[in-house]
Amino acid sequence: MSAADFRTCPVTSLKIDPRGELLVKANAVVAVVSLLIGAIAAVLLVLTRWQAVHLLPAEWFYRILGVHGMSMLIFFIIFFEMAVLIFASTALLNARMVTPKLGWTAFALMLGGAVMVEVIMWAGKADVLFTSYVPLKADPLYYLGIILFAVGALLVCGLFFANLVVAKREQTYSGSLPLVVYGAVTAAIIAVITLLHGAAIYIPTFLWSLGLMEVDPQIYRLIWWGLGHSSQQINVAAMVAIWYMLGALTIGAVVLNEKISRSAFVLYILFISMASAHHLLVDPGMGSAWKIVNTSYFMYMAVLASMIHGFTVPAGMELGQRLRGIGTGLFGWLKQAPWGDPGFSSLVFSVVVFGFVGGITGVTIGTEQINIIVHNTLRVPGHFHATVVSGTAMAFMGATYYLIPLVFQRKVAFWGLAKIQPYLFAGGMFIFVMSMTFAGTFGVPRRHWDISFSQAPFDVAFNPAVDVLLAFVALGGLIAATGAFIFVAIAVKSVFFGEPIGTLVPGVAVRGLPQGITSPPRHAPDVDRRNEELHAPGQGWLGPAPGTMVLVFIFLAAFIVYFFVNWKVLSFVWKIG
Repeated sequence: MSAADFRTCPVTSLKIDPRGELLVKANAVVAVVSLLIGAIAAVLLVLTRWQAVHLLPAEWFYRILGVHGMSMLIFFIIFFEMAVLIFASTALLNARMVTPKLGWTAFALMLGGAVMVEVIMWAGKADVLFTSYVPLKADPLYYLGIILFAVGALLVCGLFFANLVVAKREQTYSGSLPLVVYGAVTAAIIAVITLLHGAAIYIPTFLWSLGLMEVDPQIYRLIWWGLGHSSQQINVAAMVAIWYMLGALTIGAVVLNEKISRSAFVLYILFISMASAHHLLVDPGMGSAWKIVNTSYFMYMAVLASMIHGFTVPAGMELGQRLRGIGTGLFGWLKQAPWGDPGFSSLVFSVVVFGFVGGITGVTIGTEQINIIVHNTLRVPGHFHATVVSGTAMAFMGATYYLIPLVFQRKVAFWGLAKIQPYLFAGGMFIFVMSMTFAGTFGVPRRHWDISFSQAPFDVAFNPAVDVLLAFVALGGLIAATGAFIFVAIAVKSVFFGEPIGTLVPGVAVRGLPQGITSPPRHAPDVDRRNEELHAPGQGWLGPAPGTMVLVFIFLAAFIVYFFVNWKVLSFVWKIG
């Protein structure tokens, strides 16, 4: 391609290959459609979980539960991640798309596989839930659809690496890869590992569904979780990369230490797959030594990576604000942040709920003894809704508010709603997650249509508080779903019927455009002097980011209290004479 074939972004001055940009748009649009399907399913599920309503019959409850899991955890997330990989390897590097035709082939495989899976699930031919544990058997087309989708995603990962090689050879960027692209590399590597696990288990399962071979249930569970859990870690790596990107775009966040942040991404690659073992902690087929090694020594290294990013991202935001002369005291930098920018508010809510709720509950669940009282209760979906939905989805939504003007070159529609959408979604998810976690503490089972066990031959009665908690689960779920529907409406209206961004005047606010686009954050002219002052000795034992350090201490205190309470609860049910 010649230089004339590229489009120059008026905001970032990046050179953008229109062929890659079109693939980004296609993947992003399908991701939003998948989110819509998953959100509709979510409404049906919470209204069934709420025992006072109990909307769906048992058969449809389990069917819709499978639809919700595949649509949200797989199709929405991974289609968006494919858009991120293409965007990172082309636009962020001023590089060209190497083989667009292969990119469209990959997209067609993913779309065809996703449609096939959705049709089979809605038709009632794959009522095997998200995990599809053997010996539960679905229609062979269900497994074939997943295989096609995975092959398409694997092709995109290959194209991503090819784009990086060509960009390096053609010297479209100088120095090492930008940190955001480095995070995308991490996500792509984990994706390859994950998809290989998927091939190792879904191809034999497809043949088993045709009656051509046998599949051992224990082997299935072991290998499947190398896919099921690791696929969510693709999300984590992509989410963290977006955190760094949104921090820079919204308030001019800085990277405290490139080497430390990059090392944390490497820890994800080395140890995150081993953390899959925490799904098998009550499985009698696995030895205790194997469980303990994987869920302590190895898993904690992956947790360390998340804790590093959980500190460096907000600390970089704080330092960026202080370098620009914004904010005094511990939290002045946060108080004066652009809370009306949906990209910024989505970023903050993503970091907070993922770290405080998802992180603390995840490490606790990964403890073998505590897992005994947690496994298969509502605490488990409470945890991963805090990580994947409140964390990953919020980050992706925040990124979308910037991708709409930067990639689609449109203003964000329904701007007033866009500014409150992150608050609705995050607030609803927080109520939903906390209520679900507390209900699980009472022993309420996950994946169960009727927790009252009304047809059981024996009396089953939960604490009356459970009914209140499940009502709050429904309330939070409905609020979050409303936020999701608003996001879909904003995305669809903006992309297909939105107003072009037009000519931008620096420093002039424009309705429908985030502050980071109309007034890109720039540090003060005396930034070097400010940096020296912030890092000078005697500036306080909390360092140059005192507000973030206080938040770290609050996090550690919350973790200690929650961990202690879980051991105390365990002592009530695990009597040792």
